[in-house]
Amino acid sequence: MVLKKKKEIQVDAFSLDHHQREKLQRFSKAEEQNLASLLLHCAQLRNGIQQIQCIKQIVPLVKQMDENSAGDPMVKACLDVLGEMYFSLGAKNPLKKVLASSLNGLPGHLIVPAVQSFVCCLQKELQTTDVYLYRKVLDNLASCMEDFSLGRACIKNLFEEVLQFLQKLLLDIQEENRKNHGNRIVQAQLMHDLLIAIKVSMMLIQKLQENIQGSLWKHSESSVWQSMCSLLKSCTNFLIDATLLQTVQTTSGLAVILFTRAMYEPVEELPSLISDLLLGTVEHSGVPVWFMRNCGVLCTAKLPDSVLLFLCHGALAMLDWKNVSMGENGEKLLLDIASVLLSLSSELKESSVATSLARILAIWTNSALAALVSASPALKIKLNGNSDIIGKLLEYIYTHWDHPLDAIRHQTKLIFKNLLQIHQTTIAGSNGKSDPFFARLIKHLLSLDWHVKGKYASLGCLVECVGTENILQLDRTIPVQILDVMSDQSLAPYASDLLETMFTNHKAHFTLSFQEGTWIDRWHNIWVSPLLLILCEGSHDQTTYIIDYYLPKLLKCNPDSLSYMIRILQASADANLGSCSTRGALGALMACLRTARAHGHLELSTIMSSGLVSTECIKQGLVHQHSQVCIDALGLLCETHRTTEIVSLEEMQLIQFFLMYNLNNQSPSVRQQIISLLRKLLCRIQESSQVLYKLEQNKTKQELVEKSTKMPPLRILQQYKDFMSSVCARLFEVLFPGSSHPTRFCALSILESIAEIFSVPKGQAQVFQLDQEIDSARVQTLIQCFASTFEEVKILAFRLLMKLRDVALNLQGFENLDLLFQAAIDLSTSTKPYDCVTASYLLNFLVYHKRLQHICLGKWLEHDPQMDTITSVSTVEKNTLAVIKLLLVNVEEEIFQAKKSLLQAAASFPMYGRVHCITGALQQLPFNNLALVSEWKEIVTRLILMSYSLSAVVSPVVQSSSPEGLIPMDSDPESAGRLQMILHEIQPQDTNDYFMQAKILKEHCEEESEKLADQRPTKNICMEMRGEDRQACDVTAQMVLVCCWRSMKEVSLLLGTLCKLLPSQTTSEPSEGLITVEQVKNIGDYFKHHLLQSRHRGAFELAYAGFVQLTEMLSRCNSESLHKMPGHWLSCVLEEIKSCDPSSTLCATRRSAGIPFYIQALLASEPKKGKTDLLKMAMKELISLAAPLNESLSVIPQVHALNILRALYRDTRLGENIMPYVADGIKASILGFMSPVWAVRNSSTLLFSALITRIFGVKRGKDENSKKNRMTGREFFSRFPSLYPFLLKQLEVVTSTLNSETEELKIHPSLFLLLLILGRLYPSPMDGSHSALSTAPFVPFIIRCGHSPVYRCREMSGRALVPFVMANEVPHTLLVLLRGLPDSATHGMRQNSVHGTLLQVFHLLQSYLESNQFVSLDFQQGLRGIITCMGTKLWLAKRLNPCLVTRAAYLDVLVMLSTHLENFQKQALLKPETLWYHRWQWPLCSLQEVAKH
Repeated sequence: MVLKKKKEIQVDAFSLDHHQREKLQRFSKAEEQNLASLLLHCAQLRNGIQQIQCIKQIVPLVKQMDENSAGDPMVKACLDVLGEMYFSLGAKNPLKKVLASSLNGLPGHLIVPAVQSFVCCLQKELQTTDVYLYRKVLDNLASCMEDFSLGRACIKNLFEEVLQFLQKLLLDIQEENRKNHGNRIVQAQLMHDLLIAIKVSMMLIQKLQENIQGSLWKHSESSVWQSMCSLLKSCTNFLIDATLLQTVQTTSGLAVILFTRAMYEPVEELPSLISDLLLGTVEHSGVPVWFMRNCGVLCTAKLPDSVLLFLCHGALAMLDWKNVSMGENGEKLLLDIASVLLSLSSELKESSVATSLARILAIWTNSALAALVSASPALKIKLNGNSDIIGKLLEYIYTHWDHPLDAIRHQTKLIFKNLLQIHQTTIAGSNGKSDPFFARLIKHLLSLDWHVKGKYASLGCLVECVGTENILQLDRTIPVQILDVMSDQSLAPYASDLLETMFTNHKAHFTLSFQEGTWIDRWHNIWVSPLLLILCEGSHDQTTYIIDYYLPKLLKCNPDSLSYMIRILQASADANLGSCSTRGALGALMACLRTARAHGHLELSTIMSSGLVSTECIKQGLVHQHSQVCIDALGLLCETHRTTEIVSLEEMQLIQFFLMYNLNNQSPSVRQQIISLLRKLLCRIQESSQVLYKLEQNKTKQELVEKSTKMPPLRILQQYKDFMSSVCARLFEVLFPGSSHPTRFCALSILESIAEIFSVPKGQAQVFQLDQEIDSARVQTLIQCFASTFEEVKILAFRLLMKLRDVALNLQGFENLDLLFQAAIDLSTSTKPYDCVTASYLLNFLVYHKRLQHICLGKWLEHDPQMDTITSVSTVEKNTLAVIKLLLVNVEEEIFQAKKSLLQAAASFPMYGRVHCITGALQQLPFNNLALVSEWKEIVTRLILMSYSLSAVVSPVVQSSSPEGLIPMDSDPESAGRLQMILHEIQPQDTNDYFMQAKILKEHCEEESEKLADQRPTKNICMEMRGEDRQACDVTAQMVLVCCWRSMKEVSLLLGTLCKLLPSQTTSEPSEGLITVEQVKNIGDYFKHHLLQSRHRGAFELAYAGFVQLTEMLSRCNSESLHKMPGHWLSCVLEEIKSCDPSSTLCATRRSAGIPFYIQALLASEPKKGKTDLLKMAMKELISLAAPLNESLSVIPQVHALNILRALYRDTRLGENIMPYVADGIKASILGFMSPVWAVRNSSTLLFSALITRIFGVKRGKDENSKKNRMTGREFFSRFPSLYPFLLKQLEVVTSTLNSETEELKIHPSLFLLLLILGRLYPSPMDGSHSALSTAPFVPFIIRCGHSPVYRCREMSGRALVPFVMANEVPHTLLVLLRGLPDSATHGMRQNSVHGTLLQVFHLLQSYLESNQFVSLDFQQGLRGIITCMGTKLWLAKRLNPCLVTRAAYLDVLVMLSTHLENFQKQALLKPETLWYHRWQWPLCSLQEVAKH
């Protein structure tokens, strides 16, 4: 357990101007300290912290003055300076708060002159007219009203002037915002200022109510009244202005209600007015004239949904719900707000607004609780758990408790918790534990599947109301059921929280009800015994999550349970050692001990000395075949509650034993855990060593340590040093050439942790230093790690060398340095892609060597003597500049050669390696502190031009319509002669025109080929190219393609790095930026061209990575021209897609190639907290193209739109902002299936798949029918209400094409999609009468789908029917289906229809039986009719039925029914003496009868 160190507080010091200093110097005295000299001294300090200490001396000094000092000119001058100082300090400066706190302690006789001084200062502030300086005035006004008595008195004196200033300020900001329309940077600043202004206005009215109370100001001529009216009108305009930020609108809603409350008379009628506003029933004759004049727009019949929401929030937050004086009008308003909010919940789907709605509903429940304290009996009845409004709130909860947004889930839990308290308040005096409302809720919640996350939080709230014991009486297996769920990581936190609530409540119940010690065994049997069983025999995931989430909470609740666990597990540890798949008792014991020690419940030395756990036992755990047991045993040694706990010699020996066998673990997750735990141990050694050094200096405390550890501190420190040396020796030993990747990864990671943790701060003793263990052989070992094919090993070796660079570079001789540099340059042009990565890390390491230029670079570059004269240039900057120059010269030469022969370049000097090294060198350069600015400007310009030049050489390959096979792969000499012709033909040919028109092969194509071949020189071009060393090398299509797409990749990443790392030139000074605005625009155009033209996925995916860096920089920069570029680019590409120009080169195949990536990058970089205007504009255009109303339009824009939408729905960065468009995407994909064009159908399939994942989540398991990736019908149609009429209409169209009478195989294209969506829904016991959308209309159409001649459709219709039949309608629906089955004498029956009906019966009956855990009378009566009806159709399971498929389907129904009834009987839910017992034996008898046949 490590506490984070507090960050040092940065305090900006203040200074006085010349006039203020002169004023104070007149009164300061050198011989004694007075107030003036104290202030002068304070101003001379340059440290803000010291100034704070100085200011705190003001009040003690002032208190020494007598009462006559109030008229002293010195005091007046000092108070004036203090006032000016206060108003000049920033709002977040701690000095301001300290000054306010000190001035609050002024003696009474100085209050009046202090207020006068502050009033003068504030009057100057209120004369500000510059809109962009208003923010400072607002901050000062807010500071004056926050715990500052002088400031509040000052504002009270200037109340009228402050009101007028705020009135003018709001109008000025509104006008300035209008003038700067489109300038998002300025508008964002203005919006923030506007928000602060509204908040300050509200604060003024709330905190200085005495100034506006009474009727003196309530006449139209009063300036205060006019200012209030103006504020009210402005806030009303902000409230209805949808172009403003949502936070501004929300705050305006609060302000409108607050100002109206202050102005309205009689105040008892105010709730009635607000009710009329919300319901749209305002009668103008009954509303005050001033209200109509200022808020007339709110008195319309239909207000926008968002305005209603914000008004509801204002009413809830600004009215006093505890006040009885609100009376019946207040109670009616409370109920009206609830009905308005619940109606809005089905309309507002945008994530930010939906979150606000959930929060406001939670506020409503708090207001209702407050109102119930003094409420009338009528309100208590209307807020009872059985009331209509609570029922609708429960529907909202059931719909949103599994919402994707965590904020909405959290608010839903609060709403549910408050609802239970509301019901408890309404039934105060009766026994809540036996209340029917609670009983019904518990029954419904327990009937839900455990995969529903909302079930856990809701049950936890109910436990607090009714107690754990009452719930366990219904089902004693609940703890085991919850523990079984914990194999799923997404459910484990929820399950552990519920278990904690339950066992904590249960323990409290036992403690109160029984004598101490008599109940603990019962408690252990319920909560601990199932845990131990699972720890021993459970699956890997289940045991891991139980140990992480559940076990610490259990031990925290009852630490004494640890001894019970150890006793039980120790008894069977020798016999049950576990296996590679189960932990066994030994693994369970290690897990319990580890958790207990980590949370401070035991000391390892205590249990080892007492013999509870032996060293051999821990060793067995450290080398256990189950990897998690090894981790738990290691955790037992490494994790402690105190980070300064001394590491014993036994622990160090066990760690060395562990390192011998576990560094080569093949599991990445286990390796990460090993490194993390060993890092904790290293931190313990470091922190405990610091404690030991301090104790060594304190002889008294040293004796105490010797008594506890039985050895002196110096000896322990020597043990630490020996241990660390042996560990380092072991780690370097395993880094031999050829060692495995896991071994290298572990060793390097641990060495890096050692170097980081044992770094030497100045003036502090350190027990161990890694650089003292380094020699030239070990440096060479680390450098050899750069040759690994795994980049993470290269990264670890580089980071470690950087931490040890002073020692490592000093150990490199001149000759060795030259060899390393030569190797890096050679590797940078290797044809093996991973070699250039090695070269990059090697060069990045070598640039830190001071002699690099003199030793190596002089061979290739001319030495610039001016470099030596500039002393401010760092070694890294000089060397990096020289290395980049060298690489740039080489790559420019290679590009020149590649223009002559791309084949030669691919075979001998692929250029991407050089560019990769340049990018790597740039990324570690400190660009905020460069000395050679002019040189870097020149380099940047050359790098950009080089990138364009390289791209021009390789782009024809990656932009070809078939980049994968440009060069013949075979070595046949005859085909080699055609090579040049193919290279001439690689320009992109697949324009829209090419895509839409069929190409006819010409008969004379061979003749033309021969003519073209004759035009070439007769020199034989062979597949063997000779490099500079005259060695023959084979050139394949793959080599050319790899060279080209990797070059495109590196160019994109280089340009992205230049845009990301180099500050854009946005000021008037041209020397301040290394890259100009024009260059950034050109880079953007380059990315646009290549993303829209490239056909090779590797090329455009990595161009996308560079383009994302550019767009993110554009979204953050303060240049308006750059800021608007993404929007301009987006409009252009959407216009090009819509135009469907035959000459367009946008790729309509390959899933639109780079077009979706281009649009993704533009939209994903848009700020998420803004209005997301680009996303809204793009989605509107794309959805209109994806589902065109005009059939005659070209299919090309539709294909592009479908492909782009698929990419956007899959992009996690768009988050919940994309969810409002999901329903339209579903419609487009389903309608696209009906297109006659294959390309549209194909893209629609991909889009539909992406949407299913977006709606129902990523599929985690193999079970197709698992409820983890499903949702209830109510939740689905609540989140996507527009899909209700669409799916119903499509289903009606689909079923009208089914013709089972003629058995024709006629399938509508959309049938499968519709059933796939409907089959993903499942019924919920919580479905009630409050659902807004009835599912009944779907039922007849789904039943008809069961008559399809296609087997898969019949099967899916069976699953799809289940969620659409209400629980109370299931018996009736089953009877209708069963009665529709033919009798044995029926002629001409259709077996497809019979099979579909039986599948629907099977799934419906299965769901019905699984959801009824409690056998009620209604349940028994329903089953009686079903069983009776099934008996009449028993012939379908016998030989009378010739169809084996339907015979098997009927048998499945019988088996399933019998199995469930048998389970009911085992659970003692049915007794043999009950009336229905013998009747329910019928399915078993029927099975026996069928078996005889």
